[in-house]
Amino acid sequence: MNSIDILIIAVYLLATIGIGVWVAKKASKGLDSYFLGGKSIKWYYLGLSNGSGMFDVSGTAWMVGILFLYGVKSFMFMWMWPIFNQIFVMMFLAVWIRRSGVMTGSEWILSRFGDDKAGRASHLIVAIFAVVASVGFIAYFFEGVGKFMTVILPWDVSLVIADTQLLNSEQVYALVLIFLTTIYTIKGGMFSVVSTEVLQFGIMVLAGVLVAGYTFYAFTDAQVTALIPAEWTNVAFGSELTGFWAGDFESFNALIDSQGYKMFGAFVGMSLFKGIFASIAGPTPSYDMQRILSTRTVKDAAYMSGFTNLVLFIPRYLMIAAIVLLGLVFIAPELAAQGGISGNDLEVILPQVINNHVPVGIKGLMLAGLLAAFMSTFSAFVNAGPAYIVNDIYKKYFKPEASDNHYVKASHIASFAVVILGVIMGFFADSINSITLWITSALYGGYVAANFLKWIWWRFNGWGYFWGMLSGLIVATLQYIIDQGASTYEEGSLLYQYAQIPAIYLFPVIFGFSLLGSFLGTYFTPPTAIATLKSFYTSVHPWGWWKPVREQLTETEQIGKNKDFKIDMFNCAIGIVWQSSMILLPIFLIVRDYNKTAISFLVFGVTTLILKFTWLDKVKKLD
Repeated sequence: MNSIDILIIAVYLLATIGIGVWVAKKASKGLDSYFLGGKSIKWYYLGLSNGSGMFDVSGTAWMVGILFLYGVKSFMFMWMWPIFNQIFVMMFLAVWIRRSGVMTGSEWILSRFGDDKAGRASHLIVAIFAVVASVGFIAYFFEGVGKFMTVILPWDVSLVIADTQLLNSEQVYALVLIFLTTIYTIKGGMFSVVSTEVLQFGIMVLAGVLVAGYTFYAFTDAQVTALIPAEWTNVAFGSELTGFWAGDFESFNALIDSQGYKMFGAFVGMSLFKGIFASIAGPTPSYDMQRILSTRTVKDAAYMSGFTNLVLFIPRYLMIAAIVLLGLVFIAPELAAQGGISGNDLEVILPQVINNHVPVGIKGLMLAGLLAAFMSTFSAFVNAGPAYIVNDIYKKYFKPEASDNHYVKASHIASFAVVILGVIMGFFADSINSITLWITSALYGGYVAANFLKWIWWRFNGWGYFWGMLSGLIVATLQYIIDQGASTYEEGSLLYQYAQIPAIYLFPVIFGFSLLGSFLGTYFTPPTAIATLKSFYTSVHPWGWWKPVREQLTETEQIGKNKDFKIDMFNCAIGIVWQSSMILLPIFLIVRDYNKTAISFLVFGVTTLILKFTWLDKVKKLD
């Protein structure tokens, strides 16, 4: 590495830690200040912070790999998470969530199911889910940033004692970065997280613009057009995904055939099916929900969620597309020469390109930007997970009466505990992809059904929520364990055949078991107290099957039926197209397909105009 690049990274790290510690005094006033910034942070700062938190290294490395191999169709792979859940949050869920006025997602559950035995069971399981999810994501970041740093940095920093290697370089680099990020996050809480993430977002945008500009300087339009197959830039797809690589790169088709996405039409359909239910279920109890609950007003919550979508995708995919183009020029011939490409090769394209094919100065900014991506996402989870441990478990069940200073100190301990557990899990992870599958299938698979029903059905109660979540998580975890042991099963056996099915196609099985647990838990137990249902309905005011609750409202409590279902779903459909245009626009621009760039820009403009009248004007009228 050039000394200029090292200097840029050092200045960035010092600035980030300095800002994080500088604002720490504001976090010491109590749990509300520590975890939600005292609900005093402006919505556009929270929107930038939220976007920065979604701009992670591991996810960026994965996106670079799939865009490299599959072309522009790969943006639909993101629907597995699903990426468009941010659109549903923007259109109506942010408003519903913020109206509750609580501190965490599991505390929000008590406002829905009450504080009796059933409500506490639902409250406890969602708190446990939030902590487990935070630990899982920290493991995901640990695995991703370690691989990234060892390819980039030239030094072997493995820890060896008496000829025994205790830690390899990947683990040492990851531990150092995690330690630095944990210090300022724990010290300053939400104030530190948001302040540093705004800075980090600016660095990431600058890095993306510079590397994109470098590709225009380094390659002519004719060179880029000759390099990329026509099918690579084709968004249209049929029932099957066929390999389109030819010539020296024909061996890449074998990986396309083996990754489980061959039946692409069915894959997209299943991703949409899962995505719609998962999106209406709402954000998982993590940093995204914390940002919504941190906003000053309901209107600000809607603005913040919309702003997150607007600022995230174009700069992120500008960087991703530029890295992919450099990878196609320099890395693809090397991979073709070695006789093929594997899934592991895809994961290291990002660091290899930065290490070998980005000029001095831009390389330092790219590294600072990607370190910022790691630190911002990591800090968001370190702030979110402990909120559930302290506020929803420790304070509620073990020490309900204590000083604010005591709870802040307890939050520091909880943060360290979550980080340590995540790091331990990261040591045992096989790859970024294995943790991605666990998060998307086991965790999110078990979350969907119960959290979908909680919004729309008055009869759904706390025990239904508890058993729905539990049954979904158990089945999803069993599916993940079976999948992890695929290499040990006898070929042709039932377990072998089951393990060969991609996780996304098993979502209906997980969803079905979770629904069954939800319905059985609900019908074999009494309904939630009508006073709790009335309070929830009048404050949150969701659409769905709430007629029996509305009929119980007194004249002073009366609130009309929420008739926004059709307009909300219309806005979500338009929003998914709007979001997709922001992903495709920078990709087409970088690969010099100017006709499709213009079409993407036109689609972005038209959908923005539609949402101005159907969503933004409505938000402006909110109290």
